[in-house]
Amino acid sequence: MVPQVAFDMVAVLRRIGWQLDYPEEQTCCGQPAFNTGYWDEARPVAERFVRIFRQAEAVICPSGSCTAMVRNFYPELLAKSALRDDALALGKRVFEFSEFLVDYARVTDVGACFPHRVTYHDSCHLLRELHIQEQPRTLLRHVGGLELIELPYADECCGFGGSFAVKLPEISAAMGMVKARNIESTGADYVTSCDPSCLMHISGVLRRRRSQAKAIHLASILAVQQAVPGRNPVAEEVAQ
Repeated sequence: MVPQVAFDMVAVLRRIGWQLDYPEEQTCCGQPAFNTGYWDEARPVAERFVRIFRQAEAVICPSGSCTAMVRNFYPELLAKSALRDDALALGKRVFEFSEFLVDYARVTDVGACFPHRVTYHDSCHLLRELHIQEQPRTLLRHVGGLELIELPYADECCGFGGSFAVKLPEISAAMGMVKARNIESTGADYVTSCDPSCLMHISGVLRRRRSQAKAIHLASILAVQQAVPGRNPVAEEVAQ
């Protein structure tokens, strides 16, 4: 949905000296099927993920929900699988992007420059499943020119929730509207988060409201090294 986020994550990791590999045979982690109760369909997808990545030193995801799926829910999903032990071991080496930078790579300043007012939304899986809260903020505070403004009720759900938005669209939209109003109240130019799914939902609500604020993934902020007067092509790409 937002391939630029992956490219931006790669750019940041290469900048700080990490060698990367992208296994082309990889597919989904299986979370959509798992969350909607189709465990028998999710299981072979999860096993495929484990087989493909089990030799990796670290697996980095620009998504809290994908990381939580592998780390927290694979042990239950694959409890009777021959790959259970591999899944448990792999889960300890799967990191969300901001978590990897701050806690594993021990890097808080990636040399980014983003001279804008930015507010941060705590996505549900990142905060509640992975207990990651300060790492993204720490990275944002080290971005040149960036003014970080705390979002009112930052830890409240944006209303997306995957299939929740499809099954209960009226409630999902109402929650999105509340989130959008809180974003607008900060006067921020951008709202950022670590989950593309949240940002997709928030971005749609902001556009419908004709808001001046735009949604952008954390990786796309960290990827920017030099400001372009009057324009930020990275943010424009993600906001589409």
